[in-house]
Amino acid sequence: MFSAILLEKNDAGVTAGVRAMEESSLPEAANPVVMSVSYSTVNYKDALAITNRGPVVRKWPMIPGIDGAGMVLESSHPRWSVGDAVVLNGFGVGETHWGCLAQCARLNGNWLIPLPQTLTARDAMAIGTAGYTAMLSVLALEDAGVAPGDDPVLVTGASGGVGSFSTALLAARGYRVAASTGKASEKPYLTQLGASEIVDRETLAVAGKALQKERYAAVIDSVGSHTLANACAQTRYGGVIAACGLAQGMDFPASVAPFILRAVRLFGIDSVMAPIALRERAWAELGKAMTSDTLQVIAPTTVSLAGALNTAHALMEGRVRGRVVVDLNQ
Repeated sequence: MFSAILLEKNDAGVTAGVRAMEESSLPEAANPVVMSVSYSTVNYKDALAITNRGPVVRKWPMIPGIDGAGMVLESSHPRWSVGDAVVLNGFGVGETHWGCLAQCARLNGNWLIPLPQTLTARDAMAIGTAGYTAMLSVLALEDAGVAPGDDPVLVTGASGGVGSFSTALLAARGYRVAASTGKASEKPYLTQLGASEIVDRETLAVAGKALQKERYAAVIDSVGSHTLANACAQTRYGGVIAACGLAQGMDFPASVAPFILRAVRLFGIDSVMAPIALRERAWAELGKAMTSDTLQVIAPTTVSLAGALNTAHALMEGRVRGRVVVDLNQ
């Protein structure tokens, strides 16, 4: 038996609760690996699923949890042996396949990567998809030629999970970071992470001109909609934008002007189906970059499975800063 958050749908709607489950109930998987999940986390997508505020879940019933870290209990995959420490991010887990807000998960072994030796399982879930997505975004900027010493890099949604890690990672690599937030109270937090400038998100959140003053060498945007459009309009000639989120909306009310008049480049960042080689590169960099002090600042809170339910609602209401780790044995 193991404990899990189970989402169920019936005529009355969707329910979410902690349930006792049997391992035999776990869905089948290709190249199966049974993983003992030590830690997970509550991502925005998990919160949407738990609160039923977005069409995230594609199969019912569902165990949410797009992230997990733990140890291999059983393996039919040639790469993994019992006792291996592994990490899972994405691949539709928590959407179409039972996820990791559970003490046990049966997963496709092709979805797993080794836990970096410099990180604990809790560290990995303090980072989670948010930190992994941030690192994918930073790598995209660097691969496109953005270097420290250029104009500032704008990070939108800076007090959220992706934004917090983007700010910390860029600052640690020597970039000047302009962190956008709608909460003046978050200035000390963002400054502690390395931001050199705080930008009021309201200056980006409404419709603006197609071309605006050139301010930024690059952008990491987790917000979308008007914010992304304005970020494009304020990116300098030849600048680079990594788009990795849609907190404000899926729309993109922009002009082609920044792309054809300023040669701005827009890169889409997908963390869900990213190839294993890229995942391992990102996690290797995270293993080198993340210190315990930084992780404690971004993810100071650990909750139980029951606590994860409350965290999901708080996240949807904008009451969560950074990251919350879920201890599956708490």
